[in-house]
Amino acid sequence: MMIIDLLIVMIGLTFGSFLNVIIWRLPRQESIITPGSHCLECGEDLKIRDLIPVFSFFLTRGKCRYCGKAISWQYPVVEVLTAFLLTILYHNYGLNISFIIYSILICILIVCSLIDLQYKIIPNKLTYPALIAALISSIFLNHISLMGSLTGILVPGGLFLLLALLYGKGLGMGDVKLVAVIGAVIGWQFTLIGIFLASLIGSITGLILMIAGIMDRKTRIPFAPFIGLGTIISLFYGEELFSILMSLY
Repeated sequence: MMIIDLLIVMIGLTFGSFLNVIIWRLPRQESIITPGSHCLECGEDLKIRDLIPVFSFFLTRGKCRYCGKAISWQYPVVEVLTAFLLTILYHNYGLNISFIIYSILICILIVCSLIDLQYKIIPNKLTYPALIAALISSIFLNHISLMGSLTGILVPGGLFLLLALLYGKGLGMGDVKLVAVIGAVIGWQFTLIGIFLASLIGSITGLILMIAGIMDRKTRIPFAPFIGLGTIISLFYGEELFSILMSLY
């Protein structure tokens, strides 16, 4: 068990490192393949010793080895977060198709959340391929049926589309597409639970920020991080939450 846990952590750290590349390059319309990793300040190509997730950051004290430019804390945080979530996912689902599919979904949620936080956008270059891949996987794999995937797109996606049209300042089409991707992977029930949690956590966060004077009613809060958090909670505790809601109903 410990060996598998260690392997999952290492895979998670590696994936997290690649997610950082996507988060930086995708909004800038740059290739995520070429050129290779390099310092964004001096342009120096990074060696293998500079690319060890988390450890390289602390070994160089959070600075570029070649020019001394400070490196954002985002890099180790994303790496550790990815490893942590994949490890928890493994303990919930085991090593199976669901674990692989949900791991990819979690990676997409992390990327969308960070990009939305920084740029207030959710890139179509990520959501469109993800939606197509989710539908195709529902045909050939057994984590969800094709009908369940289609319903997962139409019900939560349709709800978010309606909300976006009625309250355009609160939601964007990027949020609609992201919810459709989630629904295509985990189905409409768990997606709606995730949306409910996202709205609840987002409302509480917004209220706290307004009380603190950090924002006002007109300030737009990126919603993708809350969608991601709500979805991840739903992935881990969705069945329990769904049972509670049904019992209350």
